[in-house]
Amino acid sequence: MGVFRRRKPTSPPPEPVAPAVEEVAARQFAVKIALIARSSDGLRLVPSSASAAVLARLVEPLAEGSIEIVEPLPRELAAASSSVERVDEAEQWIVARRNLTPVARHAVYVLEQTDAVDMTVDALVCGLLNGETDTAGYPDYAAVVGGLASHFDEVSGDLIVRAVVGWGGRGQRGDTERIGQRILSNLHQQVLASGLVRGTGEAGAAPMDGGTGLSCTHCGFDSDHAAFYCPKCGMRMARTA
Repeated sequence: MGVFRRRKPTSPPPEPVAPAVEEVAARQFAVKIALIARSSDGLRLVPSSASAAVLARLVEPLAEGSIEIVEPLPRELAAASSSVERVDEAEQWIVARRNLTPVARHAVYVLEQTDAVDMTVDALVCGLLNGETDTAGYPDYAAVVGGLASHFDEVSGDLIVRAVVGWGGRGQRGDTERIGQRILSNLHQQVLASGLVRGTGEAGAAPMDGGTGLSCTHCGFDSDHAAFYCPKCGMRMARTA
């Protein structure tokens, strides 16, 4: 008799691999935030102890409401940043700006984010220049904020003043660009009409021959001008030579 052997069952062929899906149905989420700022050329003003008050009076006729003077950051908060990605620096920024009004805080935020001002050296006289605020007092996206930014030239001691405006947020209005440019021009003209301008910010003022031997006991600034008050910090000068 013949011997019958069972044949080994053959394994089924592998199933074909499904092609990779290149696109899947997805919901898209996006936030479009546009912040815009403009700055005029700098103008040189003769410094005085009342410089901040003078600049405030120049901005006040163009502001819709009260204005505010924002001083440069103190040395211990010099690393403050309005960028939320840097938590430690953002905390310093909040501490430095917690006492500002909503309009001033918004103005500083917009102008710093766009690098229109450097608040480690600049002082800012600002307010709401056009537009509306919400119920909490914060300007809307179409509102124009800003004023005059100033800092002292450490070589000549002159006060360098610039007009700065900013606007933006979640959306924009078509004529905001035109309104912002007009306000910037008006601020610049206000400074020119003050009678205090002695030149442009680019042209350095020549120091007086021989100097006056005056230095500030508060910040150590040496002045070549016979000023009674320090052109940098406003404190009384003391003769050293």
